[in-house]
Order: sequence, then C-alpha cells, then structure tokens
Amino acid sequence: MRGLRESRVARAVFLVALGFLAACNRAQTESASRDNQRKIWEDFSGEKTMAHVQTMVDFGPRPPATEAIEKTRTYLTKQLELFGWKVVRQTFSDDTPRGKVEFVNLIATFAAKDTAPSFLICSHYDTKTFDTATFVGANDAGSSTGVLLELARVLAERPDLARKTELVFFDGEEAYQAFTETDGLYGSRYFAKQLAAQNKTEQFRGGVLLDMVGDRSLNITLPPDSPAEMASGIFAAADALKLRKYFTYFDRDIMDDHTPLNEAGIPTIDLIDFDYAPWHTPNDTIDKLSPESLRIVGAVTAYYLSEIALK
Repeated sequence: MRGLRESRVARAVFLVALGFLAACNRAQTESASRDNQRKIWEDFSGEKTMAHVQTMVDFGPRPPATEAIEKTRTYLTKQLELFGWKVVRQTFSDDTPRGKVEFVNLIATFAAKDTAPSFLICSHYDTKTFDTATFVGANDAGSSTGVLLELARVLAERPDLARKTELVFFDGEEAYQAFTETDGLYGSRYFAKQLAAQNKTEQFRGGVLLDMVGDRSLNITLPPDSPAEMASGIFAAADALKLRKYFTYFDRDIMDDHTPLNEAGIPTIDLIDFDYAPWHTPNDTIDKLSPESLRIVGAVTAYYLSEIALK
C-alpha cells in the first residue's frame, strides 16, 4: 500500500511539474511572439519614400484629368498591390471654375474577411493647376503620397494592423481659384459625403492626413483645432522616438482634406509643414526634400498607429 501511495504522489508531482512547464512554455512563446512583432516605425525607410516621390515628380505636373495623374494612379496602384493591398477607384465628376472635371480617389484596404477598417490614413496626390508655370509638387503632395505608400509597405508587415486601416489617396485637393465650399478639397468632400450616404462614418473612429511632410527644414505644424486626444498621441509618439522638436502647433487654422472628414464626424488630424517657402511655386522641387524628414514623419506616424491609435 505504501508503495502505491508513493507512486500516486510521485505521479501527482510529475503532473504538476508538467503543467508548470507547459505554462512556462506558453508564457515564453507569447513573450517571444510579442518581442518578434515587427516594429514598423523602425522599418520605415526615408530612402524608399524619396524614390516614390522622385518617380511621381518625373511624371511632371499632375493636375486632375491629365495624362500625368493617370500615370501616377497606375504607379500607386501597382505599388499598393505589390504590398498586398486591394485598390478601388472612386471616380466622380464635379463642377469647378473650369467646368466639369472627372476626379479619381484611390481607396486601399488589406485583405480581411471578418475585419472592417476602422481608421483612415490619407494624402492627396494631385498638383495645383498652373497655366504659365511648371509645378511638379515634390512636397505638395509628392512627399505625403510617398509617405503613405511606404506606410502601406510597413503596415503590410503587420496584417493585424493593416486590416484596421483604410488608405485613401485623394484627387482634387487643390483649388482652381481659391479654397471655398465649392472649390478645392473635391476628393475628400466627395469621399466624406459617400461615407455619410452609406451610413459608414461611425465605422471610422479616426484618421491621419499627411500633407507637405518632406521639407529639409522640417517643422510639422498641427492645426490649432486638431482633435486634442489625437494631437497628444502624435506628440507622445514623437517623444517616444526622441523627435518631439519637429512637431508643434500652427498659429492659425488650416483648411485641408481633414476638414470634410472632421465635419462628417471622423476625428482627423492633419500632419503638415505649412511653413514652406516654395509652396505653390515652381521651386517646389525634389531638391527641397530630404529622406530624413520623410523618415521622421513616417516613423512617428507608424509608431502612433501601432502603439496608440490601433491598440
């Protein structure tokens, strides 16, 4: 009997030890999984972003309804699909001071059967129309479009994050004459109206808009009416990466593609360097940009998405 009891005790001790080891192994596996998750902000490449910008600049001026902007759309779509994103064209026409013009927003989502995107990341990709000057828009909006493309690449490394986002490339941000309720922001106004018409605005709990983010002398100037919680999150991300000195508030309101989204009830923050001397001049060329500025904005945005917004 004594031997039987000792055998049972030994077996019980063995099972407890086995359970303990299994629990330890699970904990180590989960810890390793967390440690091995790609830090997408570390993978963000300013050089890759700069190459995208150079390609778009080489197409020349990219006003709506031109051959150059169609080449740009083809390039954007090809790159996004290479990274695993599905791209849909949102085509529409609108009245402008130059008559009716056709615009095309590009909307990219990551493959998911059971997850609807809940966060927007946006940029416009058109350039302002000038009749007597060659305006290639390296910073406005080549830089932000390039950053959004590189974000598409690094987000694809983390499908759990990518599935939560919708990337939107707006056409027709630039006004033909002056920004009014009917001139400028054509793509974002249409996109926001369609979301409202389809009762989808509540699907998105926030968004980030990128615009003019490649200036060699980088100073991202958040609009003073930025959603407070989002601004705090961007500042926290910049602090975490020791890049806070590049982010501050602007001294006045800014009308940009974030405006229609906020009006539709989607809190959206505009990351923009509005203190840019070549703005809307032929001098907005590739030499005014730096890969490091592009990396800074991309890394902070990626950190904000990964560690704050998409948690």
